[in-house]
Amino acid sequence: MAKRPSSKAILVQAEKIEAAVQAAVRDALIQHKRAGNPIVVWENNQVVWIPAEQIEIPDELTTS
Repeated sequence: MAKRPSSKAILVQAEKIEAAVQAAVRDALIQHKRAGNPIVVWENNQVVWIPAEQIEIPDELTTS
């Protein structure tokens, strides 16, 4: 029977996954801005289009 991973190992893996997702989102935002393509976000229970020139790129990755 396989050994179950520890809580610490699971937390470390989750943090790596979160960092990878944040990096992917940042890369996608950069690509949209460079290409002049808008993005869509969900804000106040409605869809909001953000023009490429208003897309804000986070300076660095954050962890919550």
